[in-house]
Amino acid sequence: MPRQFDVPSFYRSESVAVIKTARKLDDPRKKNVAPSVLDFGPLRIKLARHFGFCFGVENAIEIAYRVLEENPNKRVYLLSEVIHNPQVNADLVERGVRFLMQTDGTRLVDFKTLKPEDIVIVPAFGTTVELQKELSELGIDPYQYDATCPFVEKVWKRASELGKKGFSVILHGKRTHEETRATFSHSYQTAPTLIVFNMEDTEFAIDYIHGKKTREEFFERFGNSISVGFDPDSDLEKLGVVNQTTMLATETKAIAAAFRAAMIEKYGEDSIKSHYADTRDTLCYATYENQSATRSLTESGSDVALVVGGYNSSNTSHLVELCETKMPTFYIRDESEIIDRDTIRHFDLHQKQTRESTQWLPEKADGTPIEISITAGASCPDRAVDKVISRICSFFPNARPLDEALAPYRDGNN
Repeated sequence: MPRQFDVPSFYRSESVAVIKTARKLDDPRKKNVAPSVLDFGPLRIKLARHFGFCFGVENAIEIAYRVLEENPNKRVYLLSEVIHNPQVNADLVERGVRFLMQTDGTRLVDFKTLKPEDIVIVPAFGTTVELQKELSELGIDPYQYDATCPFVEKVWKRASELGKKGFSVILHGKRTHEETRATFSHSYQTAPTLIVFNMEDTEFAIDYIHGKKTREEFFERFGNSISVGFDPDSDLEKLGVVNQTTMLATETKAIAAAFRAAMIEKYGEDSIKSHYADTRDTLCYATYENQSATRSLTESGSDVALVVGGYNSSNTSHLVELCETKMPTFYIRDESEIIDRDTIRHFDLHQKQTRESTQWLPEKADGTPIEISITAGASCPDRAVDKVISRICSFFPNARPLDEALAPYRDGNN
């Protein structure tokens, strides 16, 4: 039996592992999504019940490091970033991996220079059918080192099933995101496919279904988000909704419900199964858990929230959006963004740029503990969260030691 290759230890955190293990033992069915609390005295850290590496990310990282270990004398390439985490990708580059493309599809290496003996790893987001074919024609098996997340592949399979049954696919995602490009490519092999980004796109498509928009208006809005030959007159008669797995699960559910209601309004409740396919089984459990845990985290209240993850991470950006509705929120890549107690460097989702803010850590005149909520994206190592906590604690000289704050989780009193 081949040995199991583990995620490198330098991505793990003993303290975070203590908390996650205790919560899992206490609640194996994961019904309790209340945050974990670390009481340092003058500071209270609230950690989301679920955060950090998901199965798909761990699987991709394990494949990448295993390939490097087992092929020391070969050229090893990644199609693009294995996951959206700068530390992980930088470490792989230091170990000799080269990227073939940027995340937007821009090529960094001429594919004609690739040789059959070269190794190409497909990242967690998957890749397009066209790229798979191109690699195959170069003598490289695109499936040999395929780190595509199983839940992404599940969406591809469901889209294919829909197409074979005569349904069109509505894909909820960001058109330029690697995963959406890959899912779109796989979907339109069998099904007419339309990408919608949000509820506004959804309502526009529904207006067309009800005759409130013209064909010209439809193609003007969706011209670069539909498969070749897509005919809205016939291809919006039977449909099912799938998603880019890192989108807000609640938004995907709302979009699916809106299309279902539109089909009922046009064709009647009795005919709904002939015009709308139930695709609830394609929602990614990890995305749903992380988002549910973040909602519970925000509802518990804090003075400020920190969300840790890569700035090009879709799933992390949605966690930021959830936190921003309840409290001041700062989206940071790692602990180095926390410059000092007064100044923090963070990514502004709305301006799409990194900036600095002052007085991010509040002063409380009443002497009550400062409360900070922390969560992290699915591509963020636990070790990064551990370092953020340590950085914050360094601003509180009278804070309890970490071991003392962890005691309730080690003693089973969490």
